[in-house]
Amino acid sequence: MAHASIPEDLRIYVIGDIHGRFDLLARLQAKIEVDANTAGHLKIKQIFLGDYVDRGPDTKAVVDFMLSRPPWGWDRICLKGNHETMLLKFLEDESFLKNWGRSGGLQTLQSYDVGLIEKMREGDAKKIQKKFRKNLTKAHRRFCTHLKHSVAYGDYFFAHAGVRPGVKLDAQTEDDLLWIRKEFISSNKDFGKIIIHGHTPVKQPEILPNRINIDTGAWSSGQLTCLVLEGETRRFL
Repeated sequence: MAHASIPEDLRIYVIGDIHGRFDLLARLQAKIEVDANTAGHLKIKQIFLGDYVDRGPDTKAVVDFMLSRPPWGWDRICLKGNHETMLLKFLEDESFLKNWGRSGGLQTLQSYDVGLIEKMREGDAKKIQKKFRKNLTKAHRRFCTHLKHSVAYGDYFFAHAGVRPGVKLDAQTEDDLLWIRKEFISSNKDFGKIIIHGHTPVKQPEILPNRINIDTGAWSSGQLTCLVLEGETRRFL
C-alpha cells in the first residue's frame, strides 16, 4: 500500500513488546512526551502491542504504568499478547507452570514477590499458584483479562502477532491475533490494511508492503521500538 495513512487529525505512537523492561519503557515514554510537543492540534494515541509481562525483571512496574493516567488528552490503547494469555492460564491451571516458566514466567513471579520459585523442582506448583494469586492485584488481573485483541486506524491494522492470510480482518480469531507466526510472516498477500505487529523478534524494525514488525526483542536486546504514524509519514523513536 504505497500511500497508507491514518486520519489527518491523529498522531499515533505504537510501542512494541516490552516484556518486563520498565527501564526501557520509562526512557521511551520520556522521549515520546518530548516528541509529542510538536503535535500541535493533533490528537495523540498510544498503541501498545502486548506482551507486557515475562522475561524481563519488572513486569509489575510495567503493568502499573499501563494502569496509570496517560498524559492529559492522550488515548492509551493496550492490546493483548500471548504472554498475558499464558499468565492467565497459570492462574487457572497450576500444571501450566513449567511451560510458562520456560517462556519467561519465572521473571514475572519474581516481580510479584513470589518466593517459592525454587519449589518448581519439587513439583509444588499449587503453592506457587496460590502465592501468585494472592500477590497479583485485582487491577492487574483485570488488566490482563480485558485487553483488546486488535484495533484499526486508517490504512493500518494493529495486532500483537499478526493475522491469518485469507481471512477478513474483522473475522480473525483471538488465537491467530495473539499467536500466529509462520503463516503470517511468510505471506506476501495484501491483507487489506498494513498490519503493525510484534511477537516475532527482529534485530531492527521490518517494513514490508503488507506488514511492519516492531518487536526488537527489548528484554534481551535493550532496544524497545516506537513507530510514529502521522498522515502518510512513518518514523521511529
